[in-house]
Amino acid sequence: MSQMPNRHAGSAAEQAMLAAASLDYGWPLIEYFTTLVRESGSEDERKAFDYLRVQLDALGVPYHYYQPELYLSVPIAAHVELEGRSFHAKAQAFSANTPPLGLTGELIYVPADSPDDVQTFTDVGYGPGRYDVRGKIVLSDGLANPECCLDFEQRGALAQVYINPGQASHWGIATTVWGMPDLDSMGRIPNTPVLAINRPDGEALKARAAEGRTEVTVHSLSDQRWKHVPLIVAEIPGSEEPEKFVLAHGHLDSWGVGGGDNAVGNAAVLELARVFWQHRQHLRRSVRLAWWPGHSTGRYAGSTWYADTFALDLAENCIAQVNIDSPGCRGATAYTHISWMPETEAFCQAAIHDATGLPSDGERPHRAGDYSFNNIGISSFFMLLSSKPPEAVTAEGLYDVGGCGGNVEWHTEADDILVADREILLRDIKVYITSLGRVINADVYPFDFRAVAREFAATLESYQQAAGERFDFAAAQAEVEGLTADLESFYAAAKAAADSGDRAACARYNDAILRLARILVPINSGREGRFRHDPAAPIRPLPDLAPALRLPGLSADTNLSHFTIASLVRGQNRVIDAIRQARREVRLAQMA
Repeated sequence: MSQMPNRHAGSAAEQAMLAAASLDYGWPLIEYFTTLVRESGSEDERKAFDYLRVQLDALGVPYHYYQPELYLSVPIAAHVELEGRSFHAKAQAFSANTPPLGLTGELIYVPADSPDDVQTFTDVGYGPGRYDVRGKIVLSDGLANPECCLDFEQRGALAQVYINPGQASHWGIATTVWGMPDLDSMGRIPNTPVLAINRPDGEALKARAAEGRTEVTVHSLSDQRWKHVPLIVAEIPGSEEPEKFVLAHGHLDSWGVGGGDNAVGNAAVLELARVFWQHRQHLRRSVRLAWWPGHSTGRYAGSTWYADTFALDLAENCIAQVNIDSPGCRGATAYTHISWMPETEAFCQAAIHDATGLPSDGERPHRAGDYSFNNIGISSFFMLLSSKPPEAVTAEGLYDVGGCGGNVEWHTEADDILVADREILLRDIKVYITSLGRVINADVYPFDFRAVAREFAATLESYQQAAGERFDFAAAQAEVEGLTADLESFYAAAKAAADSGDRAACARYNDAILRLARILVPINSGREGRFRHDPAAPIRPLPDLAPALRLPGLSADTNLSHFTIASLVRGQNRVIDAIRQARREVRLAQMA
């Protein structure tokens, strides 16, 4: 299989940018930011944005300063009372406030479906219907998975208390609403309190609940309202195609002072702005670098506002989006479980190896991390980057968290400057320079949709095995086979154009690659349709066809089985239509 050439890999311009990378600006930012509790809407957050403006002005980097109005929920205080004893807790963002004297109810312990789920950041399940939680306060394990929060509330729970896996309790977000609520999603804003407590206190409550009927009182207070907050986007124009750009971004707001999540990422984005501005004469296309508010207390509200406000520009011109969250953390010496879409995998692995000499492995992006651009159809890579190696995680007895390079200080008061590591951060910055620079300067965009077709084929095979004779995916499978063949000839022609230096042909293939992303990314990453936002919940590949996995557990003569088949018919129509559009784009690009 031919690989796209990249004459800019290892080029003098790339080497000059890598040599220029330093922490002369980034580390002072981390030192200052870790004196600020950067909750969105706070004075400390505004001070951090003001600091960025001073640095960008001093460097001469052009930028836009916005002040969008976002819907935010900032936890203030929480605790649980039992028979005169008070257990410290953390209200989760969008937890409902309790009355001044608290909310009292019977405590019921609901275990996770599997003991392994206790250690898992996402996809924790609790067996709907197995426990009657109506009018009760639920005590369960894990990190307040928002899907489970919604499920318990819909089943009548008064409140929920989650036992976090370690010695600390973690802040989190209790809603599946992505960004600002709209008329379709506002019903998923929690109406009940959701709290987190640490493992020792949770075990004490669990033991008391096991003795018989136990009443507890929960207290939860949050500041939930609309706030005007700062948002900065720097833009460094390219010299040949300035309208086309890569968007690299990270959240500025934090829980506590947020050293590992995400002062290190803010420093990385600032250093990218400095290096790319200094070497702007070497950039064929533009780069936008954004610092978002509202990530932690608005469920990615800042990036969602940007995706909504500039949706048409993004749809027309954005080549890729790159999330920069929690790089450069203590002990994060490996590149494992990195988020990337299939079309970007080979390119990312090559960039990481060339920048660090290390191997990497990745996975389908989680529905998290300011990936607010999926439904526009933008190829994406990275979220978290370097992480603690698996053997270190095992040796240190750690559990899975969503940032800080795998350090469990994540979303706690202990996430301070000691979580950051200068050497690892500089290495990660070089990964970003390498990968972003190669996209910006590529003759043909280095995204291989043959990998997407391979994933589609594997996904359809697994869904077909689950459905058995009850549903036939042959029509979709045939279209994927045709797409695979069309893409082989497309990439062979694109490689020939790049090898020959035919700039007009390269531009034509680049336009086609962007259109492929606009068509194929949405059907693989969402169900809500273009310019909408799916819930903050796990999304399986080709999600319109994922209901096939339910069929083995359903009797064929039930309503739910028939309804599932109806969904699959409609879902397969959507998938086939999209693949046919993609095939037309591929063929048209080769006809000119």
